[in-house]
Amino acid sequence: MASFNKVILAGNLTRDPELRYTPKGTAIAKLGLALNRTFTTEGGEKREEVTFVDVDAFGRQAEVISQYLRKGRPILIEGRLRLDQWEDKNTHQKQSKLRVVLESFSFLDSKAAETGAPGASPVGSRPAPPPGAPPPPAAAEPEVPPQEEDDVPF
Repeated sequence: MASFNKVILAGNLTRDPELRYTPKGTAIAKLGLALNRTFTTEGGEKREEVTFVDVDAFGRQAEVISQYLRKGRPILIEGRLRLDQWEDKNTHQKQSKLRVVLESFSFLDSKAAETGAPGASPVGSRPAPPPGAPPPPAAAEPEVPPQEEDDVPF
């Protein structure tokens, strides 16, 4: 039987990312993510449900996240679930925790532009030319061929 392990979550960081490095130099960032769900009960009362998820990021993504994101900032992540299991040293009982291992992410707000994050400028914007530089040439409008009408029903 085939398996599929994929998670897509959008939420806000519950704390600043904790960045550490392994002895071999691999970056690891630990994140806390709060996922809010608002719904209306049968009685018409609005309720909010919050789910807290722990996320682990590795490598360059861990460094970028810890550099540009802080507590409260929204983020979209894609990853996979991982179950960590261990025995408690004091009670000798088995413990377990379900975590998300980050595979990719996206910034969800424009505050990255304020911090100088790469790629944070609006789409289609260009940096201002240096003072005294000639203005850039106007872009020529591409010629659009006339549309032909088809008899296709969709």
